[in-house]
Amino acid sequence: MNPNVALRAPVSAVIPCFRCGGTIRRAVASAARQSLVPAELILIDDASGDGTLGILEILQREFGDHWVKVIALDRNSGPSGARNAGWDAASGKYIAFLDADDAWHPRKTEIQYAFMEAHPEVALCGHGHRRLSDGDSLNTQLRRPGYRSISLGALLLSNRFVTPSVIVRRDIALRFQAGKRHMEDHLLWIEIAAEGRRVARLNEVLAFTFKAPLGASGLSAHAWEMRKAELANYWILLRAGRLGLAATLALCAYSLAKHMIRSFLVAVRLERSAR
Repeated sequence: MNPNVALRAPVSAVIPCFRCGGTIRRAVASAARQSLVPAELILIDDASGDGTLGILEILQREFGDHWVKVIALDRNSGPSGARNAGWDAASGKYIAFLDADDAWHPRKTEIQYAFMEAHPEVALCGHGHRRLSDGDSLNTQLRRPGYRSISLGALLLSNRFVTPSVIVRRDIALRFQAGKRHMEDHLLWIEIAAEGRRVARLNEVLAFTFKAPLGASGLSAHAWEMRKAELANYWILLRAGRLGLAATLALCAYSLAKHMIRSFLVAVRLERSAR
């Protein structure tokens, strides 16, 4: 579908881009082929320094400079800074996030926008996701209608949303914490819920990731970085007065226990595969 002539929703799609020349076309194409196309697609080059900006400019010409906006950051700001830059430049009623190595189901915008319009009390909405392999079809069958509310407590215990599943109201004053490079999305979801705003999760699988899951061989260091970032989030919330000390300590203990169990299971799996 041509995004320049398609019916559009007042949704600004934001994609942070850092050295993503090998995957960004798939992400952009999945946004352009929506049954209800976002009003604009904002691509933020996070000071890649490797030719990524040139690729984004080619995609801008290909998909239309009236639909694709390209922002080039002077210095690397990480996903938080890049998403915030796109958010600040957006004009849509809602902001939808997509990562450069992920993709959307063709009906994602249509379904999620309709839900947000029907539930104006909801400030943040996510949905299910699935890991695919390169070449798999994005037009998977939808079979799980409905949604459920996500409480602050549930968000504190675990991140219930992958970033490319989330749509938020643009007028929210909160932003991703500048300089934070891990679990920055989880912190924002918690902060939104902690303000008393409604958070919901659609049951349908409308986003697809193509990365190896945490716990795969070679990713243990990355898993620990993510765990440390989760622990840091709890202390950030404590200092902001959104959590008490007892709750913070309990959540840190729970997080560390999860990490130990996951590390043990990964070690067992690797040992068995080596036999």
